[in-house]
Amino acid sequence: MRAVEFAGAGGAQVAAVTERPVPVPGPGEVLVRVAAAGINRADVQQRRGFYPPPPGTTDIPGLEASGTIAAVGPDVQGYDVGARVCALLAGGGYAEYVAVPAGQLMPVPEGVGLVEAAALPEVAATVYSNLFVEAGLAAGDTVLIHGGAGGIGTMATQLVAAAGAHPIVTAGSPEKLEYCRGFGAEAGIDYRTEDFVERVRELTAGHGADIVLDVIGAKYLERNVRALAVGGRLVVIGLQGGSKAELDLGVLMSRRARIIGTTLRSRPAAEKARIVAGTVERVWPLVEAGTVRVAVERTFPLEQVVQAHEFFDSGEHRGKLLLTL
Repeated sequence: MRAVEFAGAGGAQVAAVTERPVPVPGPGEVLVRVAAAGINRADVQQRRGFYPPPPGTTDIPGLEASGTIAAVGPDVQGYDVGARVCALLAGGGYAEYVAVPAGQLMPVPEGVGLVEAAALPEVAATVYSNLFVEAGLAAGDTVLIHGGAGGIGTMATQLVAAAGAHPIVTAGSPEKLEYCRGFGAEAGIDYRTEDFVERVRELTAGHGADIVLDVIGAKYLERNVRALAVGGRLVVIGLQGGSKAELDLGVLMSRRARIIGTTLRSRPAAEKARIVAGTVERVWPLVEAGTVRVAVERTFPLEQVVQAHEFFDSGEHRGKLLLTL
């Protein structure tokens, strides 16, 4: 089968299409013929050598994919060959076939195309698990979402709004902020020209953000804590701005705040299965009702993986980018 591999660590040019054996589904697994795969920041970090696959996982990148079931492994019931599915993966999505634990499969929502469904699993599961499970999002909360124009950001904005809470986003240009408003952002902050701590205080009449969803990490840590309301929760899900920072614990304690750090890729299969089930239960009805829409900006054929990663690296994209097979 065709598959992508990274020839060492580096820029987009290290990505190449090669030939790999078709995986054989093991006990509890299903083989999916891939129609499309989502491109995520984790793939880029793996390509750069900063985020290796978990032990025992394929080195083929790709944390989400959509397609049709090609074969069912031992001890799997309830899945028919030919069924349309999308899946949360630990790796392997950038290929014609991928073996997936059955608990990480999701049906393609009604009204969503098979290709665009590849944009859903990673962002939906990440946002659901971090905002609703970890941070306890409730109606009326104010949520500051960094990187509002990206895949995570657009999904988070929509789910926050659908829950009766108030999304505020950061992005790097007026055009991106306007794009975010199309997904329900109540306010936008241009991080290049504005202090997001001051703006959050202004927008909330001094209350602050009940939840901050952060993909930056160390660079934003101190300011994120200052932006929190009393009892606020900072959820760190990315390290684009580094992993080491100093923090004034007095500020954290004065806020009676919590800092939550999570990853999804390396969790045990049983935990992922619970997250996937919760995502389908909570998010899929909103997608099928049209309350939440899939934000796909552009698709690339698998053979253009270098160009796709170059576009991702440029920072000019909005929403999701997909590779198609």
